[in-house]
Amino acid sequence: MIFGRSERGKPPVEPVTLKILVAGGFGVGKTTLVGAVSEIRPLRTEELLTEAGRPVDDTSGVEGKHTTTVAMDFGRITLREDLVLYLFGTPGQERFWFMWDELSEGALGAVVLADTRRLEDCFAAVDYFERRSIPFVIGVNCFEGAARYPVEDIRQALDLDEGVPLLLTDARDRESVKEVLIGVVQHAMAYAAERRQTVAT
Repeated sequence: MIFGRSERGKPPVEPVTLKILVAGGFGVGKTTLVGAVSEIRPLRTEELLTEAGRPVDDTSGVEGKHTTTVAMDFGRITLREDLVLYLFGTPGQERFWFMWDELSEGALGAVVLADTRRLEDCFAAVDYFERRSIPFVIGVNCFEGAARYPVEDIRQALDLDEGVPLLLTDARDRESVKEVLIGVVQHAMAYAAERRQTVAT
């Protein structure tokens, strides 16, 4: 790089940075998803589950889980030279939901992770983003050993609007997660364009 220009003679690209939330129920795989794609060492605020929290934190279906996010997860991924996503994973338990308003400030959109073993755990996130008109996609985290259901059955169980994309993913797999993130950016851009058009008319 010479005098601020790249070797090809083009000026360096100033990337657009977008904020994406990763939400969903307790133990659904939010921390795993952020860690799978982040190109920096992800910031994690995990604490060990305690006996005191056992009556509050429902671990049925995720009995092997020993830690929980108490503030947020943070990671970064460059999708293209000119597009960088900052990922903010929200805490899943109800007692930490007060942080969601802060985390959602300035967010382009969100991924709501769902686990078919505990679909009801993502209802709160779906309601939250619908009420605040934040565009979101559903990422069904396909755990090993979890039952597989047709996409339309999951959509019906979640009572989703037709316009909300629903994608199957594996929160441990970088390429699979990237597809979901691309999906939420595309959906959020289309949502914003539609709203602009509605205002203009």
